[in-house]
Amino acid sequence: MPDKSPLRWLRLFGPGVITGASDDDPSGIATYSQAGAQFGFGLLWTMFLTYPLMAAIQEICARIGRVTGLGLAANLRRAYPKAALYLCVALLVIANTINIGADIGAIGSASELLWGGSRLAYAAAFTTVTLGLQIWLPYGRYARLLFWLSASLLAYVASAAVVHVDWSAALYATVVPSLRGDAEWLTMIVALFGTTISPYLFFWQASTEVEEEEADPKAEPLLRAPRQARFQLFRLRVDTLVGMGVSNVIAWFIIVTTASTLFRSQIHDVASAAQAAAALAPIAGRFAGLVFAAGIVGTGLLAVPVLAGSAGYAVAESFDCPAGLTRKPRDARVFYGVIVASTLAGFALNFTRLNPMKALIYAAVINGVAAVPIMAMTMLLATNRALMGEFVVPGVVRWLGWAATIVMFAAAVAMFTTLAKG
Repeated sequence: MPDKSPLRWLRLFGPGVITGASDDDPSGIATYSQAGAQFGFGLLWTMFLTYPLMAAIQEICARIGRVTGLGLAANLRRAYPKAALYLCVALLVIANTINIGADIGAIGSASELLWGGSRLAYAAAFTTVTLGLQIWLPYGRYARLLFWLSASLLAYVASAAVVHVDWSAALYATVVPSLRGDAEWLTMIVALFGTTISPYLFFWQASTEVEEEEADPKAEPLLRAPRQARFQLFRLRVDTLVGMGVSNVIAWFIIVTTASTLFRSQIHDVASAAQAAAALAPIAGRFAGLVFAAGIVGTGLLAVPVLAGSAGYAVAESFDCPAGLTRKPRDARVFYGVIVASTLAGFALNFTRLNPMKALIYAAVINGVAAVPIMAMTMLLATNRALMGEFVVPGVVRWLGWAATIVMFAAAVAMFTTLAKG
């Protein structure tokens, strides 16, 4: 019998929504908060611009996974010299580990703001919990948990709702770019693009599409079961469009909130997401600050497993080792070993003197090095008929994917030019 449940449409959503929501991690929240505090509404247009580019490259990655039944790194291993893949994956793991460290620190600080106590104690507890869930919780239940954690992003809609916002000015700034040429403006543009379109999202979404297919006894890779293509390609497109839309809308609300409070109050420097939450409280009211902080905790619970998991997928697939959250730890030792090592290394960074914002700059530089070649190789994979058969990426998505690659190349050049001048 056909499913007539009012919630049946939720079955369309999964890897795309989780991937999009994880993009608004505490490190991303810090970047968006800094954009709002430093430039007001001036950079809202970037969220409008990046949405189609982000959605296209993520759909392409999802399509590669669903068509071939292999993750992105596994496909790159088949098509390109292993040395190039190993270099890109090494950079990904380093950048992810730094991001994990910044996110765990932000979660500890936000928890301290919410409940008092020790920042490091909260960070340690969070690290333990997230590793336990990834290793021991069955994939189906874990995927559902991540999906529902994406609802924590609504905290940023709520925080915007309780502050005074000039909505007409915000909407105007979204569709009419405000252009400047100074180094600070250019640096923030690069940071926003690097935060929104990030390599770890590519590997995660492709591999979790494979996980979803393997978890469904009726599903097969589309190369072997082309009859499933019509629904599956529709599903992953809707999933990706909604997921990336949620990601960019929430980022837009974060910029709006901090622009309407911190920028208006002449507070132009935000060192972390937790500092943004603390600064909001005396300006917008304690409720807004607490909601903002609660969102940091929720998004961190979602993002850290995605960061660690994408590193695990990339490394294990690169060396042709078993990978996947559906597997037991003893059957995928490299995969789970990378997850544990990157999470613990990220936690350990919180005991060093590394400034969180400097850490994010380092991660942005590393991602800038890795993103462009990974995106270019991914686009060539997606248009390779020998690999994708009849499911090569169609015209509009293909051109948007190449446009995203060119934009990221320009952002990387701008970033290194700015760093060289600095």
